[in-house]
Amino acid sequence: MDLFIGLMSGTSLDGVDAVLVGFPESRMEVLANAYLPYPEAVRKQLLVLGDAGSDELHLSALLSQVLSLLYAQAVAEVMRKAGVTSPDVRAVGCHGQPVRHRPDQGYTLQLGNPALLAEKTGITVVADFRSRDIAAGGQGAPLVPAFHKVVFGDPQTHRIILNLGGIANVTNLYPSSAVTGFDCGPANILLDAWIEADQGKSYDSEGAWGKSGTVVPGLLDELMAHPYFQMSPPKSCGREQFNLGWVRKHLRGHERSNDVQATLLNLTGRSIAMAIDRWCGRPAELYVCGGGAKNSALMELLGSTLPSVSILKTDALGVPAELVEATAFAWLARQTLHGCAGNLPEVTGAQGYRVLGAIYPA
Repeated sequence: MDLFIGLMSGTSLDGVDAVLVGFPESRMEVLANAYLPYPEAVRKQLLVLGDAGSDELHLSALLSQVLSLLYAQAVAEVMRKAGVTSPDVRAVGCHGQPVRHRPDQGYTLQLGNPALLAEKTGITVVADFRSRDIAAGGQGAPLVPAFHKVVFGDPQTHRIILNLGGIANVTNLYPSSAVTGFDCGPANILLDAWIEADQGKSYDSEGAWGKSGTVVPGLLDELMAHPYFQMSPPKSCGREQFNLGWVRKHLRGHERSNDVQATLLNLTGRSIAMAIDRWCGRPAELYVCGGGAKNSALMELLGSTLPSVSILKTDALGVPAELVEATAFAWLARQTLHGCAGNLPEVTGAQGYRVLGAIYPA
């Protein structure tokens, strides 16, 4: 049985998920997982790199090394839990840490030093998955819909897979039809940023603080007027579009903090519902994955804005909600080593199917 490790660290900047995935014949099985939170100093440095500043090249290079050492720790931990060693693992699929995503300018940047990771783990590393899709004229994201199609697709049922990471993205799985997918807009990225700025907490546990507030209607309307929400797919976004500076430009100064959080919560729910209604038709089922699946207030909001859709977590389909993205990058690494495409042009807008990633041998 081929073993691959997937590493995922996204725009939430909270840490890295590692999964060990087995591929017996045509099946896939998650064998072990580990999570390594980022030290606070690393989180703050990553936030600094989200905006233009001085000496960015030097800071990026140093952070890439620090991150790769953290990734190596996560790899070691997931192998320890599974009772396997480096020679047992074919490859590590490493997404890297997103800090800039500008497909409109022809580039994307996910920090990490794959050569160092290969050196420290003794395992072949596949990294830099987005760049080839962008080189082919695509958005470089989302890439996970190809995995969703293989693992979660059903020939009889119209399903949507909704990932709630820093950014919300959907995969639209029509039976017997082309898969579509795109970034809807913010998921956790603004909720986490606001509660950290106001309350000193890294996230709003179960959405309780946001649920305690009242939506500010005028503010919600102004935020929903962001042109990204009106753009047709294929499209992708990040901190470049949705950040705390953008939110503060719309504040009048008299809003209660928890009311702002309630408004941001509704911005996430409303923008997702609008995107699904406009570009995904009428799905029968919606399966949620990512860290936002733990936000019960957001899950309730999705249920009320999409009343005709059955909403469950991907656990019901055999992959725990918090592990889907990391598992996808184990799968993408396998695709690369087999010389198979990892993107879906109908999702990213690329000129065709492409083998993704760069390979760093053990």
